[in-house]
Amino acid sequence: MLFIETDSPPPFYQERLTPARRKKLDQWFIGHRTQDYYLKRFEQFDKQGYLSPKWHWAAFFITFPWLLYRKRYMDALVYSVAGWSFIQLNITLVLVFFEFAAMSYIPDTYQMVTRIGIAAVIWLFWSFMVARWTDAYYYRMARREIADAIDDHPRDEAAQKDHLKSEGGVSLFGLGLGFGFFAFALMVIYVQFLPIIAKPKENEVLFNTYDIAKTTQNKVALIYQQTGLCPVDLALDIDEQQVRIQITTQAAGAPKTDCAVLATIQDVKFPIRYLNNQTLMFYHNIDDNNWRCTSSLNKKQAPAYCVDD
Repeated sequence: MLFIETDSPPPFYQERLTPARRKKLDQWFIGHRTQDYYLKRFEQFDKQGYLSPKWHWAAFFITFPWLLYRKRYMDALVYSVAGWSFIQLNITLVLVFFEFAAMSYIPDTYQMVTRIGIAAVIWLFWSFMVARWTDAYYYRMARREIADAIDDHPRDEAAQKDHLKSEGGVSLFGLGLGFGFFAFALMVIYVQFLPIIAKPKENEVLFNTYDIAKTTQNKVALIYQQTGLCPVDLALDIDEQQVRIQITTQAAGAPKTDCAVLATIQDVKFPIRYLNNQTLMFYHNIDDNNWRCTSSLNKKQAPAYCVDD
């Protein structure tokens, strides 16, 4: 699509056709959907005698579904394989270069955002280039199919019409297939790749939560041993904003306690927002005079010994 001939006259142009006849053939190929838009574009290319870039919003946002919608099945396959592979190769090369040349100068907090930004810029540039040449590409397809219809059926207008309607027009099935593919790709990203990003972040938050809760519990246990009282007013010096610590004499989930340290996860962002409001609690058990642990986290997330009684 990005390497369309800019010959004069445009490729496959049938000079012997009258304007009225050419318009009729164009209408058969385009179909009823957005016919006025494409007729206007085709007329512009015919008059200027060469192909030139125009802007096409659908191609910018949804190139693959648009190709399937316009029955360009083989081109959609080539675009999805060659085009996306080309984008991924460029993203990989730029990221590798940037990783060695400049990433060390970027603060750790912004490194992942920088990588995503680089990939997004490359993808947007590709989408921009495709969108500029889509109208010229579709015009070329129309002229090629019209030339084939005339060559194959020089005196049979009905057969020409059938050929153009078969090769042109739109396909709602193709449009649905395109969006279905995107939905499938998003599902794969969500199920397979998002956890790869989320897991290290999850581990970091869980480790900090456990470390802060355990450190606080050790202080509370020492004071409790010395005084026999739960230090609910103990001043805590905690910089971690994602963990809220509460010292209490009563706690849900631990009815037989007179002192508990409750750590609650808060304000974590995507993709680990599911950790918000999850708790980890160390509590003093009155019956056996021991400190125990319980958590709302699942068995894979919580420490091995920290499970509900």
